[in-house]
Amino acid sequence: MTLRERLGAVTPFLPARAFAVGNLAFLAVDILLAHAANDFAHRAEWLPIIFSVVAPLLLLPGLVSARLWARTRAVAVAVALGSIGVGVAGMILHLHSAFFERQSLHDLVYTAPFVAPLSYVGLGLLVLLDRMEDPEGPAWSSWVVMLALGGSVGNLGLSLLDHAQNGFFSATEWIPVVTAAFGTSFLLVAMLRPARGFLWLTLGVMGVQAAVGGLGFALHMLANLRHTNVPLRDQLIFGAPIFAPLLFADISVLAAIGMWSLLRGASQSQGSLGVGSLAHASKEG
Repeated sequence: MTLRERLGAVTPFLPARAFAVGNLAFLAVDILLAHAANDFAHRAEWLPIIFSVVAPLLLLPGLVSARLWARTRAVAVAVALGSIGVGVAGMILHLHSAFFERQSLHDLVYTAPFVAPLSYVGLGLLVLLDRMEDPEGPAWSSWVVMLALGGSVGNLGLSLLDHAQNGFFSATEWIPVVTAAFGTSFLLVAMLRPARGFLWLTLGVMGVQAAVGGLGFALHMLANLRHTNVPLRDQLIFGAPIFAPLLFADISVLAAIGMWSLLRGASQSQGSLGVGSLAHASKEG
C-alpha cells in the first residue's frame, strides 16, 4: 500500500484518540506552571499532574495497535472515569478556594479558574465515547462536535474571566472573547443542523479561531518577555498564561475532527443514494 493510500485510509477515529492522549499528557505541563504560582500549597495539586503522566501511558498501547485496542477496553474506561473524577474534584476545589465562602463576582474572577479542571471531564468523556459508540455511526460524529462545543463554552468563560482580572486593559483582549462567542455559536448550529455547506463554513471559522489562538500565544509571550529584569521562570509562572490561548487551536482541532466525520458521513450517504438510484434505474430499464 502506498503512502497516499495509507493516508486515504485514515478515518477521524484515529486523530480523535490521539487528541485525547496528547491533551491528557500536555495538561501535566500546563498545570505544573499554574500550580507553581502558589508553590503547590496543597498536596492535592499534584494529583492532576500525576494523573496526566500515568493516563497517557495507559492509553498509548491501544493507540498504536488494533489488537491492544481491543484488549485495553477496561483500562481505557477506568482512565476515562478517573479523568472525569479529577476534573469534577478540581472544579469543586477551585470554587471552594474563595467563591463558596463569599459567592461574589470578585472572588469568581480573581480566584483559581473553576472552568479549567473541566478539561479533564471533556477528555474523559471523549475516551469513553470512543469505547461506547461506533466511530462509523452518525452519533459518534455528533458527540465529538458536542464535546468541542462544551470546550468552546468553557473557553469563552475562561477568556472572559482571565481578561477581566486586568479590566480588559488592552482592546485586543476582547478578540478572544468575541472569537470564542462566534466559535460557540457556529458549533451549536453545526451540531443541531449539520448541513454540508454550513459544516464547511464552520471549518473556516475554526481556522480563524486557531489563528487567534496562535496570535494570543505570541502576544502573551511578548508581554512576559517585555520585563527583562524578571527571571524567565517567574515570567512563565506569574506572567500572562502562555498556553491558555492555545486552547482555541486545541478546540478547533477537535471540532475539525467532528466536522470531518460529519462530512464523511454525508458523502457516504450520498454515495449510497447514488448506487441505490442507479440500481433502481437499472431495474426499471
